Amino acid sequence: MELIIKLIIVGVVCLIIGVAVGILYRKNVSEKTIGSAEQEATRIINDAIKSGETKKREAILEAKDEILKARTEADREIKERRNEVQKTEHRLHQKEENLERKTDAMERKNEELTRKIAQVQKTQEESEQIKAEQIATLERLSGLTRDEAKDYLVTSIENEAKHDAAVKLREINQKVKDEAETTARELIATAIQRFSADQVSESTVSVVPLPNDEMKGRIIGREGRNIRALENLTGVDLIIDDTPEAITLSSFDPVRREVARLSLEKLILDGRIHPPRINEMVQKAQKEVDQIIRSEGERAIFETGLHGIHPELVRLLGRLHYRTSYGQNVLLHSIEVAHIAGMLASELGIDPTLARRGGLLHDIGKAVDQEFEGSHVTIGVDLAKKYKESPAVVHAIAAHHGDVEATTIEACLVQAADAISAARPGARRENYENYIKRLERLEEIANTTPGVERSYAIQAGRELCIIVKPEEVNDDNMTLLARDIAKHIEEELDYPGQIKINMVRETRAIEYAK
Repeated sequence: MELIIKLIIVGVVCLIIGVAVGILYRKNVSEKTIGSAEQEATRIINDAIKSGETKKREAILEAKDEILKARTEADREIKERRNEVQKTEHRLHQKEENLERKTDAMERKNEELTRKIAQVQKTQEESEQIKAEQIATLERLSGLTRDEAKDYLVTSIENEAKHDAAVKLREINQKVKDEAETTARELIATAIQRFSADQVSESTVSVVPLPNDEMKGRIIGREGRNIRALENLTGVDLIIDDTPEAITLSSFDPVRREVARLSLEKLILDGRIHPPRINEMVQKAQKEVDQIIRSEGERAIFETGLHGIHPELVRLLGRLHYRTSYGQNVLLHSIEVAHIAGMLASELGIDPTLARRGGLLHDIGKAVDQEFEGSHVTIGVDLAKKYKESPAVVHAIAAHHGDVEATTIEACLVQAADAISAARPGARRENYENYIKRLERLEEIANTTPGVERSYAIQAGRELCIIVKPEEVNDDNMTLLARDIAKHIEEELDYPGQIKINMVRETRAIEYAK
């Protein structure tokens, strides 16, 4: 249609142009030629009209062809769309039928379920009624209420369970003791025989001998400047009392005390005692002590046959050379624990190197326990983690005093070796007051336990003999009572080695013949 309109517009324009040309031509020509011009214009107009009509017909035909093609294409698309719609309607119809069938089935299932629920509720009500009747009958026959019968049954079962548990525990303990005690004694005896070390009790206070009492005044110096300089440089208190020809050095840090002792000995030998000389001697003594610390740490590593230990841990081991615990040198104790743990591991067929490593480092925290907060176990664990020790060694350090439960064989061996080294005759000492307090506390823990008549701490506190009341404690409960007392002692007291709990139950009958 647009093409037809364009052709019409072209024809009209041509017509207008022809008319205009004719008019202009008519004005400019003479009157003589007006007639011929009009004829020519008429001819042009007629030709234009004919041409326009021809083009109009052609455009109309083309437009009709386009319309026919478009109509055919539209009919085809409509037919395809109608087929798709019919298919979709068919599928929807099928889905509706399926949904209706499923809905009907669901309704039937709901009805069946409702019916079954009603039956179950009815059966449950009947069961509750029967149960109530039976309980009433039982209460009438037994003469006990429901709560009284429940309490009686629970008490009976509890007593029976305790009895069975005590009997079973006693059987298991006896069997374990029979089998394990002999083997353990053989292993420990073999390890101790293979490693035998001298035990020397060390003092925690250093005493420096003087050639004469006049030396005390020289050490003090004018207005006390010498002694103040020495105390400030070493961090050690110098105790100058009435003790003839001796000065006592007191400090919580054994390394500082050793530096002060060496410095004082050098000053006494040199004879020149004044602050600059004191500073020089203290520096020399500090270098000597550092050298001794390094050499002692390396010696410990060499004696135990270990390698790959961080240099800082080696230095800390050397510091243990000046550390004592209950008069026992901690470095010698650590070396001994390493050897015993390694030998026990060898007897058991496990890696002795790991056991020796845990034994050597188990008290590493004591090297700096005066400088940091916390127990030597916690400090030792932190140091081992800091210097990349294996988790097994860290666990052995953490568990050697029972702060955490030992979960590896190496940790158990370190525990046993530590107890053996600490409990050997002459290895440690404790003052009389602490010894008496420990024995009294042992007997107090036992005497305050229900069922105990009296107790005696014997074998220097290594054994606790307990006499129980026979009317309150039977043979089966003695095992449980002994275990409770042992746990209480472990929680309340700190002690080297182990304490044996010996329970005695005795029943006597007395009669007189007249």
